[in-house]
Amino acid sequence: MMKKTRSHLCGKMSSSSTTNTTSSTSRREHEDETEWERRPGGMLVQKRNEKDKALLNVRLRVLYGVLRYRISVNSQATFGEVKKVLMGETGLQVGEQKIIYRERERGNKEYLDRCGVKDRSKLILMEDPTSIERRYIEMRKNARIEAAYEAISCVSMEIDKLAEQVYAIEKSILNGVKIPEIQITTLIEMLMRQAIKLDNISGEGDVSAKKLLQGKRVQQCVETLDVLKISNPRVKPPVVATAWEMFGPPPTTARWEFFN
Repeated sequence: MMKKTRSHLCGKMSSSSTTNTTSSTSRREHEDETEWERRPGGMLVQKRNEKDKALLNVRLRVLYGVLRYRISVNSQATFGEVKKVLMGETGLQVGEQKIIYRERERGNKEYLDRCGVKDRSKLILMEDPTSIERRYIEMRKNARIEAAYEAISCVSMEIDKLAEQVYAIEKSILNGVKIPEIQITTLIEMLMRQAIKLDNISGEGDVSAKKLLQGKRVQQCVETLDVLKISNPRVKPPVVATAWEMFGPPPTTARWEFFN
């Protein structure tokens, strides 16, 4: 009897061991087949299929001033990912957004599910005050740049007109035509006024390059006129032959007649 019992127990233990081994092997095979994914925060989690992801989406109501938005995101997304979705809706960059949930500002790396965000939860979107100030400064900077471009454009048009006059004077002098020096001097003064206008325009980068280009044009025109002043033909004053009227000798002294 003892032997039979022992044999029976051994049989049960062997069967149980085989079953555990098979279960362990099956579990390892299942784990090997499991796919993993890394979440934005760096956490390694089991990868879900598209059907599971669809079930995890939550609909959120976002209040931005008087505007209302409705978006759908994954419940395990971060608030930073929510901001990326709102960027397409509002036009605000991620760094310009502040999201308030349950009267507390949420960081970009905080997860919705860990903060208790559920379907149809309400979020408050605000614009970061520092971003408003930066945008205001940027707008003023852009306005100054546009004003500088417009001023340079006006000066450029004036230089175009004066350059045409310089070309006309140069052509005349080369053809031997005498140009009054006062005309050349006046043209030089007008060019120098444009140079002063360029100096009063402030700007950097492309604005500075355009100023330099127009300044070189003014300098070339002035240098051309300085050369033309020297080569301007010297016209000899006309010689007028005056016909002098010839008079005879002065009359003699009259004789006076004496009477008694």
